[in-house]
Order: sequence, then C-alpha cells, then structure tokens
Amino acid sequence: MSNYLGVGVSPGKYHMNDMKAVDRKVKLAELILRTAVCGLALVAALLVATDTQVKEIFGVQKKAKFTDMKSLVILVVVNGLAAVYSLVQTLRCVVAMVRGSVLFNKPLAWLIFSGDQVMAYMIVAAIGAAAQSAAFAKIGEPELQWMKVCDMYGKFCNQVGEGIASSVFACGSMIIVSAISAFSLFRLYENKAW
Repeated sequence: MSNYLGVGVSPGKYHMNDMKAVDRKVKLAELILRTAVCGLALVAALLVATDTQVKEIFGVQKKAKFTDMKSLVILVVVNGLAAVYSLVQTLRCVVAMVRGSVLFNKPLAWLIFSGDQVMAYMIVAAIGAAAQSAAFAKIGEPELQWMKVCDMYGKFCNQVGEGIASSVFACGSMIIVSAISAFSLFRLYENKAW
C-alpha cells in the first residue's frame, strides 16, 4: 500500500511508472508527427504534381508544368517517398501502441533512426533546390537574361509556392520525428555501465 506522498513505495516503482508515462507520451507524439509528415508531404507532392497553367504567347499556347523544372520533379518524388515512408512508420507506431511494446531491439531502432535521418535530409535538400528555382522564376536573373516567369504564370507559381510551404512543414515535423527516434534509440543504451 502507498499514499500520495509515496511513503512505503520503493523509488524504483516511481521511476518505472514515470518512464512508462514518458514512453506513452513520446509514442503518441511520434504517431501524431508521422501522420502529419505523411499528410503534409502528400499534399506537397499533389500540389506541385497537379500544377499546370496554359498561356497564349503571340498566338502560341505554352503550358507550364512541374516537369519543366527538374527541381520540382525532385520535390515531388522526395515528398512522395516521405509520405510512403511516414505511412509505413505510422502503421508501425500504431501496431507498437496496440501491442503495448514501447522499446524495441537495437538493430530496428538503428534502422528507424537512419531512415528518419535520410528522409529529413532528402526533404531539406529538395526544398532548397525547389526554393532556389522558385526564386529564379519569381525575380529572374538579369545577368543571365532569365526572365521573371512568374509574371506570366502567376497561378502556377502560387501553387508551387503552396507545395513548397507544405513541404517545409513536413520537413519540420520530420526533423522532430528524427529527434524522437534518436531519443528512442539512445534510451536503449542508457542502463549500460561503461
């Protein structure tokens, strides 16, 4: 028996209960963030991939599409990969929560940690490339005689901007997920004496 002050209860029981509560909160946060990454990355990929605008220039119709800029193709592919990866990891989180298993083995923890790191870095790189291309489209490059494409294809540029913004939020969530997977991984090593 114990009371609310903890009299008569060994400190180990409190530590275990506290750690279980922390583990549940961490798993719930991971599940929410992975779901957010999946949704935001999917929205980003769809916004950019479905974006087109047709303009008539001197009697000739020109169609702007995401495949015209390789950086946008990369952004779509990376966001698609991030959405699929996050969906798989979300399902793994749900299964782990239903089964009640909180900690897993070290090889699996390393695999998840590494996958999260790769996804985070890939999204950052894709956003950087797409943002640079978008800046050139918006402001042009007078020294190279590149015109301001967004002056002609305003709707197209706005939708690409929305896709990049969604990708930025997915990236932020993925970075936090990477920190959570690092926490989960290195917790497996916490009780080892050096």
